[in-house]
Amino acid sequence: MKDLIAERANKIDASGIRKVFALAASLKNPVNFSIGQPDFDVPEKLKEEAINAIRAGYNKYSQTAGDNLLLEKIAGQVQNEFGWENPSILVASGVSGGLLLTFLALINPDDEVIIPDPYFVIYKHIINMLGGKCVFIDSYPDFNLPVDKIARAITDRTKMIILNSPCNPTGVVYSRQEIESLAKIAAEKDIVVLCDEIYEKFCYDGDCPSIAGFYEKTLLLRGFSKAYAMTGWRLAYVAAHESLKNIIEQMTKIQQYTFVCAPSPFQKAAIAALDYDVSEYVGSYRHKRDLLYNGLKDKFELIKPGGAFYAFIKAPDGTTATEFVEKAIANNVLVIPGNVFSEKDTHFRISYATSDEEIRRGTDILRSLIQRQ
Repeated sequence: MKDLIAERANKIDASGIRKVFALAASLKNPVNFSIGQPDFDVPEKLKEEAINAIRAGYNKYSQTAGDNLLLEKIAGQVQNEFGWENPSILVASGVSGGLLLTFLALINPDDEVIIPDPYFVIYKHIINMLGGKCVFIDSYPDFNLPVDKIARAITDRTKMIILNSPCNPTGVVYSRQEIESLAKIAAEKDIVVLCDEIYEKFCYDGDCPSIAGFYEKTLLLRGFSKAYAMTGWRLAYVAAHESLKNIIEQMTKIQQYTFVCAPSPFQKAAIAALDYDVSEYVGSYRHKRDLLYNGLKDKFELIKPGGAFYAFIKAPDGTTATEFVEKAIANNVLVIPGNVFSEKDTHFRISYATSDEEIRRGTDILRSLIQRQ
């Protein structure tokens, strides 16, 4: 009998995050540091916007690129922020959906994509599935943007460079100097930069500079899942300078035959979300960041996160991250081994998108595991 499974499907693994998430169901009252999902709910005002849209009949397909009012709103904000005249916009089904459309539109077999390591899990697997080649650039131990290493890695096969800041899994925010330096290199080599900014609202120690402000050949991906807790609503957008209009057109064409469009009533709610003040949530997560960092810094080696809601923590000496994660799970704390996000197995990821009480309980347990060694 012929193998029924397509070769491309065998190039990807089941998400290590989802495996741990599923494991939570078998544990009794675990501390869940595994999933990157806000612990607050969609703000009531934005819920009402979605409910009103449903009741008003906005339940059919929108235009493939998105609701016209939402597109105009996003385009206006992008123009004000970056000075792009007539930016091209596509509303996608989550940043993950936007990433898939981007990769489908741009990557040919054997094209090289430069990715700082550690990285968000989807990049590697979709690129591999499409026959592209991931060129991982080691950013250990401080996880700052390795500009010089990236410059040396560029070849004639380089199709794009991926940036994710604030970063999942490290929580690092790249500096303005780092981003400007990379923009100059990308401009010299005429390479597209894909900038994943799903966590752009979660910046704790100052601004989070975007390469879109320094380089026109940037594909900017931002979403509504994290800042507004709309993870299940599957809503994001891709924005590009007019010079990359053809890429957005190709992505829109592909969306016709895949997602069709983003969920219509939620697009109406997103119009209001773009003006919604989330500073209270950001302040709360800054406090959670400090609570986690102060609870672990004297027992573990970790970089203080500057954004997002993750910490990437070095496993104790003499053990791999996978081994330490197994020990943590055996003690009712769910964390993710770093090799899910990296070519190394030296660190583990914590998501502190949970209650202050759970952060205290989890850090106490993790500290006790060090003391027992």
